[in-house]
Amino acid sequence: MGYLIDNLQYCNWSETVFRQMRAGGMDAVHVTIAYHETFRETVLNIEAWNDRFARFSDLIFLGRTGDDVRRAQALGRTAIFFGFQNPSPIEDDIGLVEILHGLGARFMQLSYNNQSLLATGCYEAEDPGLTRMGKQVVAEMNRVGMVIDMSHSAERSTLEAIQHSTRPIAITHANPAIWAPALRNKSDTVIRELAAAGGMLGFSLYPHHLKGKSACTLDEFCQMIARTADKVGADHLGIGSDLCQDQPDSVVDWMRMGRWTKERDYGEGSAAAPGFPPMPDWFRDNSDFPGLGKGLRATGLSDTEVAGIMGDNWLRFYDSSFGAAP
Repeated sequence: MGYLIDNLQYCNWSETVFRQMRAGGMDAVHVTIAYHETFRETVLNIEAWNDRFARFSDLIFLGRTGDDVRRAQALGRTAIFFGFQNPSPIEDDIGLVEILHGLGARFMQLSYNNQSLLATGCYEAEDPGLTRMGKQVVAEMNRVGMVIDMSHSAERSTLEAIQHSTRPIAITHANPAIWAPALRNKSDTVIRELAAAGGMLGFSLYPHHLKGKSACTLDEFCQMIARTADKVGADHLGIGSDLCQDQPDSVVDWMRMGRWTKERDYGEGSAAAPGFPPMPDWFRDNSDFPGLGKGLRATGLSDTEVAGIMGDNWLRFYDSSFGAAP
């Protein structure tokens, strides 16, 4: 039996969401626990998750290794893996990489939309690549077993992260730019280099990343995945839905603007409609996740390829990525 893994969500977490995970048969979900938070603020978010693990222990638990995904399936629960969409939790202290890994963090983006201390975000006009600190942090993440994520990073920075890292990296939630030309989506060059280095691409269902946005059809989305598999092989592909279910529109302000600006900056959204766009009607919550498998099979992908994209590829990546470097 294959595994079901969504490798990026940022929902307004509740018992409803966790029960939808179980209804969808989700074995693991990688959740964002920091956008612009400092180290101490991130620890408070981990405390909140510890409370959820205690209150909903029949539904979810903290995942640290690939074996926790297997345990989740055997127990009928969902393993939750922590990640950051910005390196702000490590502040300017490389030693916090190991501390946060010990607290459960398994993914960290080197930049969000802006320039960080480590790399350049996709909205900056110039991209000088990895910084001196960025190269040091990549090496430290490689050492402890925290995955480099370049989902929001600019082209040169992303390519340099792939080249500089001694372990495969991930782009947890993005689509091919040739299919939907959003700033956040990735060039064929990046996707090919990522796959050639053994990395993983998680396809996003966030409407600003889709062709046709909220009106994108299941067939269009799955055909895009199948065409990417034709180019780089299905073994390097998975799902990172970027589901932001039940979040109030005000959360977009925190995601996009944090504390770095007093002006409105909605990125790929419209200033006239800054809130969350409606999800496609075929992917409203975790209970809809299995429908992606049906859509993928309809494209002609084999059962093994579909099982890989739905979760088995992420599990293989977890197995080789989350432990300390040999």
